[in-house]
Amino acid sequence: MTTEEKKSILSDDQAKEIEKMEDVGSNSRELSGVFKIIFTVIAVVGALFHLFVLNFYPIDPWIFRSVHLAFGAVLALMLFKGRKSGSNKISIIDWALILSIIAVTSYIYMNLSTLLFRFGVMPTKLDAYVALLGLLIVFEITRRTSGWTLPILASIFVAYAFLGPYLPGILNHRGYTWERFVTYIFGLDGVFGVTLDVSSKYILLFIIFGAFLQMSGVGRYFIDFSFSLAGGMRGGPAKVSVISSGLMGMMNGTSAGNAVATGSLTIPLMRRVGYTGRFAAATEATASAGGQIMIPIMGAGAFIMAELTGIRYSEIIIAATIPALLYFLSVYFMVDFQAIKNGMKGIPRKELPSLKGILKQAYLFIPIILLIGSLLSGYSVIRSGTVSILACLFISWLTPDNKMGPKQVIEALVLGMKNTIQLLAVCATAGVIVGVIALTGVGQRFSSMLLGVADTNILLALIFAMLISIILGMGMPTTAAYAVAASVVAPGLISIGIPLLTAHMFVFYFAVMSAITPPVALAAYAAAGVAGTDPFKTGITAFKLGIAAFIVPFMFYYSPQLMMEGSGLNIAWSFVTASAGIYLLAACVQGWFAKKSTGIIVRVLLVAGSLCLINAGLIMDTIAVGIVVTAILYQKFIQKDSDGNLESKESIA
Repeated sequence: MTTEEKKSILSDDQAKEIEKMEDVGSNSRELSGVFKIIFTVIAVVGALFHLFVLNFYPIDPWIFRSVHLAFGAVLALMLFKGRKSGSNKISIIDWALILSIIAVTSYIYMNLSTLLFRFGVMPTKLDAYVALLGLLIVFEITRRTSGWTLPILASIFVAYAFLGPYLPGILNHRGYTWERFVTYIFGLDGVFGVTLDVSSKYILLFIIFGAFLQMSGVGRYFIDFSFSLAGGMRGGPAKVSVISSGLMGMMNGTSAGNAVATGSLTIPLMRRVGYTGRFAAATEATASAGGQIMIPIMGAGAFIMAELTGIRYSEIIIAATIPALLYFLSVYFMVDFQAIKNGMKGIPRKELPSLKGILKQAYLFIPIILLIGSLLSGYSVIRSGTVSILACLFISWLTPDNKMGPKQVIEALVLGMKNTIQLLAVCATAGVIVGVIALTGVGQRFSSMLLGVADTNILLALIFAMLISIILGMGMPTTAAYAVAASVVAPGLISIGIPLLTAHMFVFYFAVMSAITPPVALAAYAAAGVAGTDPFKTGITAFKLGIAAFIVPFMFYYSPQLMMEGSGLNIAWSFVTASAGIYLLAACVQGWFAKKSTGIIVRVLLVAGSLCLINAGLIMDTIAVGIVVTAILYQKFIQKDSDGNLESKESIA
């Protein structure tokens, strides 16, 4: 087969899997017959209801969010089993819970005017029981879709609300009656607060957009584009993973789901050219996690950031551009050094998609370009997203193999609702944690503590904030991880003088990194399942691959130019120096610099040089240059060949 004849790296079956990529976990049911029809109808009606309300007929926020939760809960209870080994049939308990969430939603709708004044203040017994029932259903659908981690964490916060009067120091608070607490948490300051607001308005919209991208063939094109661009380079499939996972990951809002979807293709190809299974899985996990900070969609956390900060979404994606590039640059350096050390080659060009053919299909990028253009032109996020969805539909008609008719549109709407279920559930449960933080005031106390640390050393305060953000995010999807960390950590960073957007971007970045940080690295564990490798060891390798990116958030504070602040020349120079710093740190971790393996002394010098480049300033940049020159001279004239030979045998895996 010639290069011109090779159109796609994917088989037709693989392409269909990409088009219908679902993030529904291993305990989902295979619905059939009348139940599949019912599920499809509910999903389509739910998707169209949201699009109609968002674009044409606004309704009361509490009603809209409660209906949003009801659609998600009904679909979750139909699609997900109560336990992994459970029956494939929808049980009586599932139907009881479905009727219960419908009853709870109806109660809110019928009593809205009075509940606005009663919930969380002077609730009736019936109010409290309805709220408790709704809260239990939220916890249950989160457990089914995301596992035990988030419900357990939320339960700890709930317990804190009642145990606070008996706790010492900053954890102490006056306590609350169970009626007041449960109605407050199941109100507009908790479950139906900012996280579910973002889920109902933005996350659902852009996941439907992602579903339309997949069904219109753009998902397949992203992968073919990545292979055509980087597949022939040394260690090509790993570089393809970095590019394709970034493009795909920005759409689906979950790093673990993306690691499974794109990893099923990239991991076997990485192993084929010489990467170990563990390294291949770790690369996919690290790249998929980075998809959450990839502009312009940035998974889903950026929408919550816009709501929490009041900063326009277009400003956020502009500020996030350089940090996203630096993240993927760091992973690229890591896999490139590994390819050099192992003497790897890429995939033969004849086995890759034709670059000429790929360029002919460049029009498939139009929905993404249209989205970016609309946002930067000042159009609302909702209008921009809706127009981009329609653009996917029109673009599909230009490609005969992916032309979307009524059946494909229905499938895209159903796919969008399916992929929304998990994020909807975690947003609702994250609202519980955010509500407890606001009710008890523990977030303000944490801010005071962070302020005290900053009086001693602001770098120490930033490191402390980093650790808290990662710990809070462990085991949770990025959306929930950021929502929780933003409520606890961001106010503290702001109180010590860090700008609003910088503080939230700092927290968001480390919420993303929690997906590849042991001991609970969700994205790495998901990729390990595809590769058949040890999950914990894969998590360690993913952490090493992403470690260069850990210095990027500190650059936000010390080099605000990386957030597009300042003159164009200063921004460009800061990007160059930051890239150099990441290169040095990657070289240290991989033990490869200036075309040869490094010894321990050179590694120490490389770390020192990279840290000097955190602060964008002439003095520190000059010191960094001096350190790098010293490392080069030491490696060339002093480092013994035996050390280099010994180092060359090491592998990050």
